[in-house]
Amino acid sequence: MKVIEMRETGGPSVLTLTERATPAPATPTELLVRLRAAGVNPVDAKIRARGVMAPDGLPAVLGCDGAGVVEAVGDQVSRFRPGDPVWFCHGGLGGPAGNYAEYALVDEAIAQPKPRNLDFVQAAAAPLVLIAAWEALYDRAGLTADKTVKTVKTVLVHAGAGGVGHVAIQLARLAGAKVCTTVSGPRKAELARSLGADRTIDYKQEDLVEAVMDWTGGRGVDVALDTVGPEVLARTIPAMAHYGDLVTILQPAPDQDWKEVRNRNLRIGFELMLTPLLRELPEARAHQGEILRRCAQWIDDGELRIQVSETFPLAEVAEAHRRIEEGHTQGKLVLTMD
Repeated sequence: MKVIEMRETGGPSVLTLTERATPAPATPTELLVRLRAAGVNPVDAKIRARGVMAPDGLPAVLGCDGAGVVEAVGDQVSRFRPGDPVWFCHGGLGGPAGNYAEYALVDEAIAQPKPRNLDFVQAAAAPLVLIAAWEALYDRAGLTADKTVKTVKTVLVHAGAGGVGHVAIQLARLAGAKVCTTVSGPRKAELARSLGADRTIDYKQEDLVEAVMDWTGGRGVDVALDTVGPEVLARTIPAMAHYGDLVTILQPAPDQDWKEVRNRNLRIGFELMLTPLLRELPEARAHQGEILRRCAQWIDDGELRIQVSETFPLAEVAEAHRRIEEGHTQGKLVLTMD
């Protein structure tokens, strides 16, 4: 099978196309999936540049997100059979278990049936960002899709046209929240509004705090999701309502001043959806599988959509990494195996 190997850290050119033997299910509950597409995420580029997260993880196959068709199953698999379309988030942190390849092995407990209303490219774009946004907004910040909850919260999603941001807008709306989001330029603002954002803030043209306070009548937002980094996290603090929830998917700056966070009685949440992969937490992996199952239902009901901005053949993975490191994509980038 064709596979993209990373043998050392460095720029996109360290990703090389090579041939490997096609694997077979090695455990009774494992699936062999013929991949049709693999998502490209910012974490892939960070691992390529800084190093793998698994010990003795080189050479590595990157790519956490995959979608394809079950080719073979272990003798104790009960949920799937050959020919079933699946999607999943698994591997890609070091070693051979990544999805920049024509085939991948994944346990049946992790794989989920692919949503009927997504093609393989869209399905491969979705798992990591859906899980990250769900855990950030629902598990960390306490939003809920329970229609009986009458309190309407205000939510700020940073980079609403990006991978995590564009699904976070939709998940917040499904929880009954009002949503504002930061964007750069009219095209991204148009996309964010089409996904349900009530207010878009062009951070190149508007002051974040002034815009949020104007939108909330001077109160600040109840929930904020930082998907950008330390500077944005710091600028968001004065835009928060007292007793609000501020969640970040990135590492705060070591010199971050937390005084105003304490004065506002904010709850700070850290979201790393990779934790179950890094720490071998089966219950957390099961929860992430349930997140994909719930999201698949919303997708098939037409309540949630996935934005793919561009696709690349597997052999052009280096160009996909260059593009994602530029940081200006709308939605997701995806590799295709056909």
